[in-house]
Amino acid sequence: MSNRMWGGRYESGPAEIMEEINASIDFDRKLAPQDIRGSLAHAAMLGKTGILPQSDVEAITQGLRTVLGEIEAGKMAWSRSLEDIHMHVESRLRELIGPAAGRLHTARSRNDQVATDMRLWMRDTIDAVDGQIADLMLAFAEAARAHAGLVMPGFTHLQSAQPVTFGHHLLAYVEMLSRDRGRFADARRRLNECPLGAAALAGTSFPIDRHMTAEALGFDRPTANSLDSVSDRDFVLEALAAAAITAVHLSRFAEEIVLWTTPQFNFIALSDAFTTGSSIMPQKRNPDAAELVRGKTGRVAGALQGLLMVLKGLPLAYGKDMQEDKEGAFDAMQTLSLCLAATAGMVRDMKPNADAMRKAAGAGYATATDLADWLVRALGLPFRDAHHVTGRLVGLASARGIGLEELSLAEMQGVEPRITDEVFEVLGTEASVRSRRSYGGTAPDNVRAQAEGWLARLRGSAAT
Repeated sequence: MSNRMWGGRYESGPAEIMEEINASIDFDRKLAPQDIRGSLAHAAMLGKTGILPQSDVEAITQGLRTVLGEIEAGKMAWSRSLEDIHMHVESRLRELIGPAAGRLHTARSRNDQVATDMRLWMRDTIDAVDGQIADLMLAFAEAARAHAGLVMPGFTHLQSAQPVTFGHHLLAYVEMLSRDRGRFADARRRLNECPLGAAALAGTSFPIDRHMTAEALGFDRPTANSLDSVSDRDFVLEALAAAAITAVHLSRFAEEIVLWTTPQFNFIALSDAFTTGSSIMPQKRNPDAAELVRGKTGRVAGALQGLLMVLKGLPLAYGKDMQEDKEGAFDAMQTLSLCLAATAGMVRDMKPNADAMRKAAGAGYATATDLADWLVRALGLPFRDAHHVTGRLVGLASARGIGLEELSLAEMQGVEPRITDEVFEVLGTEASVRSRRSYGGTAPDNVRAQAEGWLARLRGSAAT
């Protein structure tokens, strides 16, 4: 079958190097379920419209199901001489049912066929990834509820800023991941149009029913322009963009895991399940799972950049360059899936060190803003004046090597005479986080309510 399926005008086979660069079966065999699903819908439509006799449709349908079974059982013989998954399926179908197999390709091209396959594959993949993101959100929300009142330092510029709670910190990732789910949902909605029937680029003269095949394959509608149908890959770009942003979010958390597990922070511990040892230093427990999530982000972002470069100069409609849409997309989505699973595992595995977190939360004069806010509320100082007074008090405490709460009332009154002993009520980290009751703030009651809300939504959507 080599060459014969597309090359009536070609008398000789391709050069060896041409076969090497042209063949895609090494990676596009992943599309086999989607390719056969599309062919079954196409065959049914050809029969319903009278383009093919029902006897051919029945033979094709049975043959395609047999081919799929062979592929799933690992019995398909793959050959680069047959180039791609489409030719492999058609070749094996011809061996099984004879000439009727050749009629399956009526009113379609490999161009609209592969575009359909990729949309089906990306849609299936987005659905799977969405479930993984929801599971990771659930893991974060469960941990946030469990640690809603655990005080830790909040950082800006990686410097201690204000006390927050561990639960509040974890809920930040729930919000990020919620937006990631939204981006994937948007991408799925836009890709859910069916290219099948656009043929090579101009449509077909056969009386096909594109709405029938679109409905059979679960698409909302057929694509509206045959040129766009076969040349569009922005649905892959959009999914890869969502994947890259998700991977960046995972990488940010992975970096925090790496920091938090160091002896210098000692905020959390991971078990043997998500760490490795050193070949030379027996005391080491390396957070390799987190480091690999951080590192694999480059592969996901790189796939997006690679496909942008493939498409940037292509005239309409199809060019063989577009074969390069698959390997990067397959690898990126598989990599993202692996990183989501690893991150969910780490979230459920990590054990916080409450003592270390609480101790660090009070370091670096983290309640200075609470002091400034008290000066505004209690004494009526303009905030800028309160900021100046607080800065002088921080300087005084720093010169003595003590915390703000360790200054005496007399020392504070030496800077601002109207300060009373009520000020000490706001200088503790526990009091600081309890006071942050504004919507979205870190107060433990806020965090518990937010976590409970997310858990109800996530468990409700999983049930449906």
